[in-house]
Parts: sequence; C-alpha cells; structure tokens
Amino acid sequence: MNRYRQDRGGGSRRDQHGDRRETRGGPQRHRNAKGRERSGSRGRGGPRRGFSRQRPGERRRESTPSRRAAFEAMQAVALDDAYANLVLPSILRRHRVDARDAAFTTELFYGALRAQGRLDTVIAACVDRPLDQIETAVLNVLRLGAYQMLDMNVAPHAAASETVGLARDVTGAGAAGFVNAVLRRISEKSAQEWIQEVAPTREENEAAHLAVVHSHPEWIVRALTDALRIHGRSAAEIDDLLTAHNTAPQIDLVMRPGLTDEDELADAGAEKGRWSVFGMGWPGGDPGRIPAVNEGRAAVQDEGSQMVALALALGADSLVEGDTGRWLDLCAGPGGKTALLAGLSVEQGAEVLAVEVQEHRTGLVEKSVATLVDAGAEVDCITADGTTIGTDRPGEFSRILADVPCSGLGALRRRPESRWRRQPGDLAQLGRLQRSLLASALDAAAPGGVIAYVTCSPHAAETVLIVKDVLRRRDDAEVVDARDAVQAGLRADVGDAHLGDGPFVQLWPHIHGTDAMFLALIKKKA
Repeated sequence: MNRYRQDRGGGSRRDQHGDRRETRGGPQRHRNAKGRERSGSRGRGGPRRGFSRQRPGERRRESTPSRRAAFEAMQAVALDDAYANLVLPSILRRHRVDARDAAFTTELFYGALRAQGRLDTVIAACVDRPLDQIETAVLNVLRLGAYQMLDMNVAPHAAASETVGLARDVTGAGAAGFVNAVLRRISEKSAQEWIQEVAPTREENEAAHLAVVHSHPEWIVRALTDALRIHGRSAAEIDDLLTAHNTAPQIDLVMRPGLTDEDELADAGAEKGRWSVFGMGWPGGDPGRIPAVNEGRAAVQDEGSQMVALALALGADSLVEGDTGRWLDLCAGPGGKTALLAGLSVEQGAEVLAVEVQEHRTGLVEKSVATLVDAGAEVDCITADGTTIGTDRPGEFSRILADVPCSGLGALRRRPESRWRRQPGDLAQLGRLQRSLLASALDAAAPGGVIAYVTCSPHAAETVLIVKDVLRRRDDAEVVDARDAVQAGLRADVGDAHLGDGPFVQLWPHIHGTDAMFLALIKKKA
C-alpha cells in the first residue's frame, strides 16, 4: 500500500464504487445516465481518457519555476546545511526565474524558513504521524503550501493546486494525494485560528506561546527575554524583537573610506543611512549594479557591523595610549569590518594584520580589502589560529578587533535557518572558543591598547558573561564605557542612539533596525 494513501481522505476515486472493477473483456467502461459510454474527449478525434482519477488539485503535472526554486532551496538548507542567502541566487539563475517571480520566490523561501516552527505545528495537527516520519521533500512541500495559504496573499485553491503540482513533480503521485489532503485541512482555518488551536495561551506558558506565534524555538525565546533584561531593557519588548526577526532586513551599504561618497551613491539610487557616518540604505533590487559596489569602493554591510568597527577605528582615539601603529583583526573573515579598519588606518598611518583561521575565508578578506590596498592601505592577510596570536605576537597591537564566532542569534532576520540549527548545547563549545580568543587578544595588545570584543548575539553567555569571566582571571585589563566610542562613528544629526546605560553597548533589531551586535571595549593597562 502507498505510504501516503491513508491520509488522503475519501480514498481512491477510480469509480463510484471504490476500486476499479474488472470484467472478462477488460476494465469496465464508464457510462452516462442513458447508458452510453462517455467520450474521452470533446469534439472530434482525440484519445479516450474516461473520468479523471485525480482531484482537481492533483491534476497539474508541472510545478512553476518560482515554486520549484523555493523548494530546491529549502531542500539544500535542510539536507546540505546550505546558507539561505548563498544558495538561493544560484538556484534562481538555474531556473531562469525573472525579476518579478524572483521576488515571489524570495518571499516564499525566506518566509517559509522563518515560519517553519509554526508551520510544522499546524502540519502536525493535520496528519496522523510524527513529522520525522514524513520525507523531508514532502514536508518541505507542505511548508511551502501552508505558508502560501496562511501568510501570503495567495488564494487557497491556487496555493493547493500549485503545491500539489509541485509535490507530483518532485515526489510522485502518492505524495501529491497526501499533500492535497493535508492542505485541504490547513485551508479550513486562518493563521490566527490555527494559532489559537495549536499554541498554549500566554498565561499557560508564555515562552511556548511566543515560540508558536513568532516561530522561534522556545529556548531562544527564553534566552532573548533574559538578554533584554540583562542589557537593561524591558522583557515586554520580546514581542517586538521576535517580530523584527521575522521581517526582511533593509539592505545597508558601506562607503569604503576615501573611495566614494554619499553623492555618488545617492546618484545611483541609494538613500541616506540611519546611523553610521559611512552608511547608506538601498531601497531594493541588486546593489551589485551600483558602479561603486561593483568596483569594490562600496559594499553591502549591516549598519550595526559598521558601528562596532567604527567604535574601535574612530572612537578609541582618546582611549589608546602609546600607539604602536599596529592594528589587528583577530577573526577577520569575510572581511567587511577589516575593510573599514583598513580604510581608516591610512589616516592614522597604521598597519593592519587580518587573521582568519580558514584559508578560503582569508581569500574573502583579501578580496574585501583589495581596492583599499590599491589605494595605499597596508593590510597583511594571513591564515592562522587566532587563539595563538597572543602567544606568537605578544604586546604588539594598539587596536584589536575580536569579532568572535558566535551563535548568530543577533542575525536571525538575515539568516532564518540559524534558529532551527542552533541548539542550547552549542553555547558551551562556542563559549570556550570565545574565552580563548579574548584572552589571546588581551595578550596581543600593547600596554595602553584597546580591544573591541564583538559578537552578533545578545545572549548573555556569549557577551557579558564571557567578558566578566575572562577579566576576573587577570589584573592587566579593564572594561571602559563603549558608548562614547560608538557615538563617534554616528552621523552628526543622530539624536538619542539608545545605547543603554553602559559600559557595554547592545544593538537591537527592533530598536536600531540593525543586527543585534554586542560591543565591549577593554583597555590593556599601560
């Protein structure tokens, strides 16, 4: 028996009695009310086809390129651990999806990834088996169909028809019937009605309720709620924060220092940035068509990333004592922050050492700084272990950026797959690496030098607790207030930047419209 048959509801529709009946002369012909055999085709000629054996939603045999592309991207993320932002463009090109349909595919793919937890909860309520017993391809088809029905402006019948066609195309007829039956059940309720049915109330279990409503793992909801409190904000902001994670981020541009300016980018269609003195906004479309971006004089970079790099490159001027003229980017890949440091190092007459542990990422750093090197910046990119730099080159650098590997919980709006991949146990392993890298940075710092400890995560176990744990074991360094340093890299017309009470700075998607970057400035005692 087909493994999906039991969930189709109503069984086979081969004839009005159920299974197809046989006679001596072969299969029985279907007849109309007057006893005449029904013609297989209207008009003259054509083969006899009898009655359709499929429901209307099952008859489409080919999926649209836009939906097929979304499905293949979902599969790559699920089966190959692909990154959403890297895998989709090549799939769109392979299927030759035009610009209008590409926008639909992008919304469908990223939206279904963000909503995956909530969609799975709804799907689970409509099937009679655990989701881990459903093939990944079938489950991804169901997610795409459910997202169109519940979250996009796609008519339920159209969403069902197209999704069943996709199922038939990529998984076969049996799965198509299963998909059709499940989608019919999903279409019976709105998204809000499903939430009311499958989610616990906020009073019963707030974290579990928010996990379904905003489609985040429950442990992340709890961790982010705690992070808000630890960084001096109200836990009541958790709804706004989770909502921001489910909103596509604006594209931010960064001007490479000395290589372009606001006027050039504005002429190309860019808009004034919100925070960074080197930041611009891009309203939509491919920023690669901007000449300055294509030539490496500007790049795509979140303004939060710009702000923490500028805090070290511009804001630490008054903090550094006994400048050695040597700067270090300890975890440089892929090179966006390195490029900002490189551009600003020229005015300071400084040299930059960019360290990356993975050779292919070292290549990305070299590519990011190439135009700046051509313009006179002195940057040396090497492949090395950042945890040993402090031992290999002690007391050498007056400014050090330690943008350490982290859980990425601060960039969930940009990397929706991360919320489903990360597990609480990851933090312990990351924490050991983060401590080692910060200790190495402190050893590599010259007396009077400044270290910027940066993560793209607001989780306390990766931010405040790491800094406090490392510093309590040594007496040669101290935390300094990072707020004035961040302010030094902001536009002159920025009012209250909502930088908190110090000494640390934590940015937030729902407050700043940036990734949730954390910054601690630490000074090595002179």
